[in-house]
Amino acid sequence: MNELVLRIYQRLPGPMQSVVAGVRGRQLRAWRYSPETDALVEEALQRERWSDEQWRLWHEERLSSLLTRTATRVPYYRELWAERRRRGDTASWERLENWPVLEKDALRASPESFVADDRVPGSMFHEHTSGTTGKPLDLWFSRETVVRWYALVEARWRRWYGVSRHDAWAIFGGQLVTRVGRRRPPFWVWNGALNQLYCSSYHLAPDLIAHYVSALRHYRVRYIWGYSSSLYALARGMLESGITGPQLRVVATNAEPLYAHQRETMESAFGCPVYETYGMSETAAAASQCEAGRLHLWPEASIVEVFDGERPLPRGETGELVCTGLLNADMPLIRYRVGDRGSLAGERAGPCSCGRTLPILASVEGRTDDVLVTADGRRVGRLDPVFKGNIPLLEAQIVQEDIGRLRLRYVPAPGFTDEHARDIVARIRDRMGDVSVELEPLAAIPRSANGKLRAVVNAIPPERRAAAMGDRS
Repeated sequence: MNELVLRIYQRLPGPMQSVVAGVRGRQLRAWRYSPETDALVEEALQRERWSDEQWRLWHEERLSSLLTRTATRVPYYRELWAERRRRGDTASWERLENWPVLEKDALRASPESFVADDRVPGSMFHEHTSGTTGKPLDLWFSRETVVRWYALVEARWRRWYGVSRHDAWAIFGGQLVTRVGRRRPPFWVWNGALNQLYCSSYHLAPDLIAHYVSALRHYRVRYIWGYSSSLYALARGMLESGITGPQLRVVATNAEPLYAHQRETMESAFGCPVYETYGMSETAAAASQCEAGRLHLWPEASIVEVFDGERPLPRGETGELVCTGLLNADMPLIRYRVGDRGSLAGERAGPCSCGRTLPILASVEGRTDDVLVTADGRRVGRLDPVFKGNIPLLEAQIVQEDIGRLRLRYVPAPGFTDEHARDIVARIRDRMGDVSVELEPLAAIPRSANGKLRAVVNAIPPERRAAAMGDRS
């Protein structure tokens, strides 16, 4: 939605906003679902018990056609391989290990050069992401790709969690559904075509929580999906105000790491299971948490590798996630560095007790840019243990301003004391070493352009950060 359309939309009365949302919803529904959807869902569910050999053969067949098409029909990659041939490089493009890592800056600089020359972007589904760090991406998908992606969404998290796209659901995301300064409801818009209540993540003030809960009840919402920080703020507000939530089947988080204290608060407030999911607009990788608590990757969507700079790492080691998308052969991203850090489960992890044989994403530490650096060159990812132990905080953000200096931004809850602050600082130093920690209490922590809360921010200039981390790239 461009700025002019957004301003016009925000001036409309609530019922008219829902009409506009419904029109957009019908467009999205036509792109996402087809008469094949239910069959695709069932096929995906059946593949969840495949053996490693079955997946190996499936990936070999898929990769063979994908890599050849990419090297010969996609302008960016065609020129890349032509240049390698001019230099005398005889490596085969049919082997994934011969492909270089693709950086996001290359995709941002010339997005249309990644679209196959037998496709026209104007006839494809266009996704313009706002970007967590303010650097947007332009992406294009055929309808076949969109349908197959949403069939996996239906199978791998809705079906797992006992709900469907036909149920009423709520989403807490980054769209500006109403003006940020608004203090009277609605802070949401109903999209009847998708059975979706789209709720603002920008209005979750303590005195407005009751309005959200009333809306969830009014629309008979069965499940909620959204940013971890937004759902945590809603749950915390409910508990502090003594508000009983609607009867939900499940809550699923996405787009931000889910910390243990957030999960506990949500489960207490909503009275239902809370599951973590992982995904991205590029459809280059996705994972969903099963009932046994493990994040299972979707092998149909991608091949996921873990890298240290330009060097692949073995399973079990933590590094940068590098993903080859398998669904979008019309705008393929091969060995794409997605910007997150994590690890794949090693052989010692054993099979999952849920019975599914899908590969396991052992950890997601958050964005690569938000990994902190110690004076001795260590990389420190998730810092959620710092806030464990029922410390009365509404939300917090750790910002690294220099190698030896951190800033802790936090929104205190009733009961927060100087002793709590000293405890947090001590826990940070236990993990980061002898660093200076400056405390900054706030009424609210600013969100990024798309409404996400970055719990950890590395604000050290990239060149100094690379030097401190011994970056081999």
